[in-house]
Amino acid sequence: MSKLSHQEEKELIYFIKDWLKSHGYNQKDLAYQLNIKSIQMPGIILKIKEFYKKGGMFNVAKNLIKIEQNWLNDIKTDHKDRNDHAPYNQLDIDSLVNQINKDTSN
Repeated sequence: MSKLSHQEEKELIYFIKDWLKSHGYNQKDLAYQLNIKSIQMPGIILKIKEFYKKGGMFNVAKNLIKIEQNWLNDIKTDHKDRNDHAPYNQLDIDSLVNQINKDTSN
């Protein structure tokens, strides 16, 4: 596979920064998911270039999608864990009001 052009690399850096920001993560989180020690963008881009060499932009996208899915699964797990510990979630106000009414009517 050919190398990323300077323009492609530049666009990929902008994309990654926006992508991280939109999900509320940072370069340290991405470096952890990529299993690399450096949290600086040059180290991250080096890993991305490895993906590119092994399968082009398709392979880069595939690996970034896998990371995003891990993050989304972590969010779902965290949300589920919080709901397991709380008897009511924010959207269950009717049940909470009914329970309060029931408790206070006795």
